[in-house]
Amino acid sequence: MAPYDNESDSNGRGRDLLVAGIVLVMALSTSFLAEPRQQRISAALQVSVLRPFIATQERLEQSRIGAAEADSLMALVDSLSSRLSTQSALRDENRNLRALLQIAERAGPEYLPATLLRPGTPGSESMFLVDRGARDGLVEGSPVVSAHGLVGVVREVRERNSVGIDWSHPEFRASAMLADGLVYGLVENRRGAFREEDRLLLNGIPFNEPVAPASLVVTSGLGGIYPRGIPIGRLDALADQEGTWRKSFWLVPMVHPGAATHVLVLRGGGAGDVTEVWIADSPSGDSIATEGDGR
Repeated sequence: MAPYDNESDSNGRGRDLLVAGIVLVMALSTSFLAEPRQQRISAALQVSVLRPFIATQERLEQSRIGAAEADSLMALVDSLSSRLSTQSALRDENRNLRALLQIAERAGPEYLPATLLRPGTPGSESMFLVDRGARDGLVEGSPVVSAHGLVGVVREVRERNSVGIDWSHPEFRASAMLADGLVYGLVENRRGAFREEDRLLLNGIPFNEPVAPASLVVTSGLGGIYPRGIPIGRLDALADQEGTWRKSFWLVPMVHPGAATHVLVLRGGGAGDVTEVWIADSPSGDSIATEGDGR
């Protein structure tokens, strides 16, 4: 490494001072010139010596303005996205409420409107609370339904509210049939590794009974818990068959666990036939839509 040169450093500082002095003298001398001549000198400096600095300043200013505009646009996009998301949720809720109101009008006064709440504690994922109780005429076994079909059943009745289970509970059972009333079976839950993998199974179908794909499955009214005709799900695929005497089918549920917040609760027992409440136009069940499919 070359030794530090004090003389070179001193010469560099001297040149800097000389240049600074010359610039200062020129600046002072131009202040005594006439204004037109000052303007000519200023214009000459701007297009020559100062041009790179002015261009750099202009680029920096444009970048600052562009960054400010980008931030403003991003804030506007975020605001619009939030507003659209809120409006979409409100639109879905209004659609569900209107459908539930139509069901309530057809079902009659025995079906009470209620709000369904989830406890949110570990181990209670398949349970819910409804804000109706014994003072409203609820009893153990009262069915809970939405505008799309069966949600679950009340298991414990209190004075002002009740505890129920939905179809994802391992103890859920419902006597069921195809909507045409020709084939009967039992609907039960099959737990998955995760709650999203829970499924409904229609069991006990005679092997030689023909079933059409996507057939609507409703409660049969047998057993005295659920009235006849509440939609449960649609046939999805063959799940299993035992020899040549019995088979079972997976179902696509009409109501997904956790989706229902506004429901109807049947006051008293589950006798009767409510087929026309959900299938008002077509006895084949084609007018029934699964919750969330947008129909």
